[in-house]
Amino acid sequence: MKISARNKLAGTVVGIEKGSVNSTVQIDLGGAVIVTAMITNASVEEMGLEIGKTAYAIVKASDVMVGAD
Repeated sequence: MKISARNKLAGTVVGIEKGSVNSTVQIDLGGAVIVTAMITNASVEEMGLEIGKTAYAIVKASDVMVGAD
């Protein structure tokens, strides 16, 4: 897989909750870190995503906001 994004985080799919159009996919990155993404049901099917399969959380953003108390 070749992509322009540099923040490619490998993990294991631990949850898929399908809705009428979109699915919420949870990827366990290890160290008690889980990333959640919403993608189309068609994408879940095309990628063959299922619990236990390796997947990548790919983050591409021009801005990242940080907050603190």
